Amino acid sequence: MKEEELVNRVAELLGEHGVPEEVVAAGVFNPRGHTGGMFAGGFVGDSAGGAFGNLGSSIGTAGGAMAGARANDTAAGLPAWLVVAVTPTSVVGFDTDGRRRPTRPLFRLERSGLEIKVHQRVNVRVLELIERVTGARVELEGNRIPTLHTGPVLDALKT
Repeated sequence: MKEEELVNRVAELLGEHGVPEEVVAAGVFNPRGHTGGMFAGGFVGDSAGGAFGNLGSSIGTAGGAMAGARANDTAAGLPAWLVVAVTPTSVVGFDTDGRRRPTRPLFRLERSGLEIKVHQRVNVRVLELIERVTGARVELEGNRIPTLHTGPVLDALKT
């Protein structure tokens, strides 16, 4: 989905939920550890499948990667893919359909009460949204693939 379409869809959903706010940016994220879970699961799957030759190794890698990511996402209590939107006053997380389009709000955090941390990793950027009063946190990772639009979200959170 193009960035403009994603921003417009999020604005539409916010309006449907009684929050008619300008959407500054929106991008597609995963729960923190999603990519690491894929790597670890793929490694284990490759080792197990390798006993059955190259085809078994390939199947084991793919299956293990999917299982590793799913296990991480389940432990995080978040869907595998979510859209994060930034408005002038809040950060909103949305569940997605099978095509990574936002479907319904999952959380809304007031920006004024948030501490925002971004950690650069090799292939992802980790985004931590921490409520200052309670210490509650949402930890996400954004892939560096431009079509997921994570960069504009991180840029918008810097302001």
